[in-house]
Amino acid sequence: MKFSLLDDTDVSQAFAAHLRGLREQAKLSRQALAQRSCVPAPTIKKFELSGQISFRQLLLLWQSLDSLDRLYRLTQLSEDRTVLPTSIEEVLKDEF
Repeated sequence: MKFSLLDDTDVSQAFAAHLRGLREQAKLSRQALAQRSCVPAPTIKKFELSGQISFRQLLLLWQSLDSLDRLYRLTQLSEDRTVLPTSIEEVLKDEF
């Protein structure tokens, strides 16, 4: 395993920033996203500000704003993919 300076807070805040950007790009209010995702608007606000959310709710938000296929592929090891992403930036940019 490689040494990384990233911690769980860095990653959760990166996910929050990414999804907030997608929400704003889609011109959705937190309330509109709440209706679309079934995640309460106050939970979305807390997530966007702190990065704290349950895994299930993260998946519901991600599914409403992006493709779950990108996250799912992280769990699938294939013969042609021997290198795993080393940063959240690679995941978000789909560079793996």
